[in-house]
Amino acid sequence: MPISFTPISQTGCWSGSTWTVNNEDHLAEMIARVAIGQSRIVENILHQTNTQIVPYPKSGYDGAKNLLKADTKKEAEHRDGWVFQVISWIATHHKNTDALIRPPQMIKADKGLDGLIIEFDNNNIARVVICEEKATENARNKIQSQVWPEFKDFETGSRDNELTATVTTLLERSVPDPDTIVANILWQEKRAYKVAVTTNIQQDHLAKGRKKGLFEDYETVVIGNQDRRQAETLYLKDIRQWFDLIAKKAVEVIEKEEKLENV
Repeated sequence: MPISFTPISQTGCWSGSTWTVNNEDHLAEMIARVAIGQSRIVENILHQTNTQIVPYPKSGYDGAKNLLKADTKKEAEHRDGWVFQVISWIATHHKNTDALIRPPQMIKADKGLDGLIIEFDNNNIARVVICEEKATENARNKIQSQVWPEFKDFETGSRDNELTATVTTLLERSVPDPDTIVANILWQEKRAYKVAVTTNIQQDHLAKGRKKGLFEDYETVVIGNQDRRQAETLYLKDIRQWFDLIAKKAVEVIEKEEKLENV
């Protein structure tokens, strides 16, 4: 597993973890697979459900590389956002081995839910976790200006139609009658939330209290028990530089496979 986790929390408010990337090359290989459309294969690798090495597809290389390349600052921000959503998806699979997790979207800067997790308890839906995942150089500002407003919208129930459609589609993979199951969900009881952000606040500083300011007001935006509020961070000293490097590593993986395909 290319990522490890250190628990963090604020008692009574939220709980989660700080991520550490232990193997950039392994992570880049997974990002490359997702970029070319093979998220199911990455899922199998993460859960060790299929040890057979599946080859890359015979096409799709240009589209995959375009997802990972950026020529302007704005394009880099969109690219980094997409890559971070893939990393969050990978991390979620490691921490939620029995959950259904929506695969990453294949469009940079796509509007709508960043991620969605369906957690189970004795084969019943325990909760649906709505995810906001932001690669940003100013995590606190991004949380206040974009994440909290999104969570507030979902808390009002104004976007339950979006939840219904997304959850139904995700359940189709594992249950025979997803429409009936989703129709009977009481969303106010089942909704939970996860915010994941990049940060240049080091882990020891998070442990000493700066995490409180980073996720301040979470318990007022999303009221109720602490297990409704998850928070995750990825510490990077130079956020944009790191994403550029990991994206280039993934492109190199894709180009290597493309050359093998053309031999």
